[in-house]
Amino acid sequence: MREMEFKMERQGLVNIGDKIEVTEREGVNYSYIIEPAVAMSGCYKSRDRLKSRQGIVKDIRQNDRGFYIIAEFDE
Repeated sequence: MREMEFKMERQGLVNIGDKIEVTEREGVNYSYIIEPAVAMSGCYKSRDRLKSRQGIVKDIRQNDRGFYIIAEFDE
């Protein structure tokens, strides 16, 4: 299992336990978006690319910078 963090701007777009699907964006590095444009990951090098495109929301954390989704992927 692999965990990844995604930044979400508004509360309530996903809930703990929801199944999610991600899209990979390729540039100099790789980033991932929870569809439909709910949240975005940070940047990852090619050796750290995500192999699975479906995961489950394990936790949602809030701090002064916004909401952060912790998702788990079966890898």
